[in-house]
Amino acid sequence: MKATHEHEWEAAPGLPSALPAGEHVVWQGSPAWRHLAVHAFHVRKIAVYFTFMLAVQVLNLTAPDSGTGWKAAADVEWKPLLVAASLYAFALGLLLGTAWLSASSTLYTLTNKRVVMRIGIVLTLTFNLPYKRIAGASVKPYANGLGDIALALHPEDRIGWAHLWPHQRAWHVTQPQPTLRCVPNSEQLGEQLLRLWRAEHAGQNLQLGDVAVSHATHTPPKNSTQGMLA
Repeated sequence: MKATHEHEWEAAPGLPSALPAGEHVVWQGSPAWRHLAVHAFHVRKIAVYFTFMLAVQVLNLTAPDSGTGWKAAADVEWKPLLVAASLYAFALGLLLGTAWLSASSTLYTLTNKRVVMRIGIVLTLTFNLPYKRIAGASVKPYANGLGDIALALHPEDRIGWAHLWPHQRAWHVTQPQPTLRCVPNSEQLGEQLLRLWRAEHAGQNLQLGDVAVSHATHTPPKNSTQGMLA
């Protein structure tokens, strides 16, 4: 597997070089940036946390002094609350902007031989993941047909977690799984990926779900507890 930094010199969108004879593009797509903001950058959870913190600050500002009742709104110094709200809004804006930039600079490609991931905002990386090096796949559906498709690699093909972020499966740090994040029609795309994988692995099965990959073999295990596409 190779990573390149040649976005400016792409032979075609998402592809760092011309495809060899016999290889063709089957599908291309990018993350839905709003869903990427929610599921990868956790904007919704952070917004809830900020709202809670503002509510606590309101209670502190209006809390009664010793022996008095709750303060009237006109008697409260609201400047600290406004400063905090402005900082929270700025932070959420940065996260939303980063999510948009990440989605707009990302292009996922399926060919009949490999998965290609062009990712990165400032430093663009292109990862080539041949189907022969993919041990399994996991589809995590969201609303409106969107979802994540995580790809389990063999241990010797490990890609650094930081190189993939946010295009990696959550909580898989020691053996990161490259992930097509928030792609449309994820379940249909997963089935298409299965067909392409089968064409490169005659007589083998692609695992759907958590895959335990052995260091001693490239054959996906046949006892997945998450189910199997076969």
